[in-house]
Amino acid sequence: MGNLPYELTSFVGRRRELAETKRLLSVTRLVTITGAGGIGKTRLACRVASEVLRTFDDGVWLVDLSEIPDGSSLVAAVSDIVGKPAEYNEHTAPKLAEHLAPKTALLILDCCDQFIASTAALCAFLLRRCPGLRILTTTRQALGSGGEAVFRVPPMTVPSEDLQRPVHSTSRCEAITLFTERAATIVPEFGLTDANHGAVSAICRRLDGIPLAIELAAIRLRAMSVEQILQKLPDPYSLLSVGTTGAPARQQTLRRSIDWTRDLCSAEERALWARLSVFEESFDLDAAEGICAGNLAADEVLDLIASLIDKSILIREDHGATARYRLLGTLRDYGREQLQDDTEYQSLRRLHRDWYARLVNQANSEWISRHQVDWIARLEAEQPNLRAALEHCGTGQDGAERDTGLRIAVALYPFWCAQGMLGEGRQWFTRMLDGAHGHPSADRIEGLYAAGVLAALQGDLLAARALIDDGMKHSAHAADEHVGLLDFYAAGCHAILRGHFSQAQMFFDKAVSVSRNHEAPLKQVWAWLGLALASGLSGDIARVQLCLRCISEIGDTRGTETYRRWIQWIAALTTFQHGDLARADSMVKDCLRSASVVNDRLGVAGCLEISAWISGRNRDARRAALLLGAAHGVGGACIVSPQLLPHHARCEQQARRALGDRAFEAAYSNGSDTCVADAVAFALGETQTTNQGLACSDTTLTRRERQVAYLVSKGMTNRAIASELVISQRTAQGHVEHILTKLGFNSRSQIAAWIVEQEYQSATPNQTLPTRRTGFGPGEQRAS
Repeated sequence: MGNLPYELTSFVGRRRELAETKRLLSVTRLVTITGAGGIGKTRLACRVASEVLRTFDDGVWLVDLSEIPDGSSLVAAVSDIVGKPAEYNEHTAPKLAEHLAPKTALLILDCCDQFIASTAALCAFLLRRCPGLRILTTTRQALGSGGEAVFRVPPMTVPSEDLQRPVHSTSRCEAITLFTERAATIVPEFGLTDANHGAVSAICRRLDGIPLAIELAAIRLRAMSVEQILQKLPDPYSLLSVGTTGAPARQQTLRRSIDWTRDLCSAEERALWARLSVFEESFDLDAAEGICAGNLAADEVLDLIASLIDKSILIREDHGATARYRLLGTLRDYGREQLQDDTEYQSLRRLHRDWYARLVNQANSEWISRHQVDWIARLEAEQPNLRAALEHCGTGQDGAERDTGLRIAVALYPFWCAQGMLGEGRQWFTRMLDGAHGHPSADRIEGLYAAGVLAALQGDLLAARALIDDGMKHSAHAADEHVGLLDFYAAGCHAILRGHFSQAQMFFDKAVSVSRNHEAPLKQVWAWLGLALASGLSGDIARVQLCLRCISEIGDTRGTETYRRWIQWIAALTTFQHGDLARADSMVKDCLRSASVVNDRLGVAGCLEISAWISGRNRDARRAALLLGAAHGVGGACIVSPQLLPHHARCEQQARRALGDRAFEAAYSNGSDTCVADAVAFALGETQTTNQGLACSDTTLTRRERQVAYLVSKGMTNRAIASELVISQRTAQGHVEHILTKLGFNSRSQIAAWIVEQEYQSATPNQTLPTRRTGFGPGEQRAS
């Protein structure tokens, strides 16, 4: 009994969403499904209703509120659907309640957005008088009614942009499945292949996993290829302007869906929405207040952001102890269209650039401090915005813009080193140095030196020498007293790159002396690191230990030990060069454990490289090949001196001879493709390789990580997980980040979908999946 429409197309994915909505409906009588326009709220509500239909003896009734003229028509519209025609008078609601009171029914109020207050009042009125009634509503924002349980529908899972995943793995993503199934109804021979899965994945990412947008994109296959659709997506509104004529008007095109959302907003909300479009991906409250406030007070910005979250325009995400906000890409593009003119947008871009320039300068000044780990997490989260700020500087015609970009790059240099982002750092330095003013400023000189070190860390020693030489030429004409310290540092690097280690020690000694007179602990640390490296390469292990003690004192005072690990790596390198392989192996493993805990990719890469050399000396050719590849894949080999090149070359040559070229390349490729966590576990001897090498798999999660993943699938925050497992919130966050890395995911919703998939695959035909009792199973007592 009821009026649920028959499904005309397949229902794709949403296992977790179905399970959670059914659970909520079993424990509360009013459930609201919220989410952005086109996210699939109505479809989810109808599928939930169809699965619990037998529970409601008097039927499930769907009322579409999108077509009624005003809130006063709400009761009459519901009455018409449930079989109790009503006149428009003050007694309509009581008569409707009288009709429903003896019944066991589910009422679905779809698209309540324009009548939030009226819908909330009607729900409260009916639920108080009808004990057997349950109500499921769909809306972009919650009703705010007492006893209401709210479930926010996330976008469909999409494949990660950073990982090249095989077709069979990518095809499990909900968005990919939806596009493929809808495409096959347009072009029957369409299927996901090696040739097209990259374009399909990019389309689904660009459309943020929004089902409506993906379905509209698939319709375009009538006249276009997937590659052509992808090329047109920078203007999604014109591309996605053709839909299904039988659908509600608000769902026929992407623009209509978002126009519907915009009509729900106040003028102030619309203005802030437009200004927030200056951000790339996510942002925090400080950035929103600093860039987009305009004439608004800070508390007004917060209130408007909360309102945009309520209306499913902004998505709130936890990032450690900080909340971040995100506009879906289509909503961001729409917001940018709403800005008054290009002048306003360019003004916002400049504010954005300046705000992030101040942020990275603060991070740089506090890098040698107890806040370093927090800054790494913050800068990781801000990568899209930092790249946008650098891009703005790099595309500007004014040389001053490039100077600003160069200062941002110099400030980010320690972060790029720590995270192994050597290639990206070099690319930005190249762009900014090519276009910056040619005068010999301290920023330009420091940029040349930094770019040179990044090149050396990648093993590009010729480029490193050229950049440092160029910096030294500029410094000869500079008047800045800061340049004197840079000169000694550069001269030391210059000597290391030429294998003159005694001379390098002399220059770094002077750099250490000069840096003590500067209130710049980072400069002191760099000087000590240079001295340690020059000493280690010359075989002076005692001097290396002295440098380690001095850096440890700085770290103990400042509350950080990042660079202590790098000197430990230098000590392991020196020990290896002395031929003490067992001790070097022990030292490099200790360093590797420390580096992996804080995701120091450069440190991990350096440790994997030395581990490969040790394996080569021990005649374990396959292990050496895998570790060489893993070091390359993680972030580079740390070949910072010509003296180290023979170690790398000898290791590779010996492994090639032992394995043969084909087997070596296969092992090297497997190592290069592995995730960091598996590479570290293998190097530490905690896992063994298989014929497939080190490639990450679903079985790589530890028992604790599987516990955390299960709790994530239940929608629990890091804080709630920490409380459940009696661990710290930071530890819970670390487990979540390791899970994301191991599985190649980029969101908690993907973890949840993966858990559901694992449970589904492990269940036999005679088993049921391990879910909580919902009160809707056969023979179960219905919840009241």
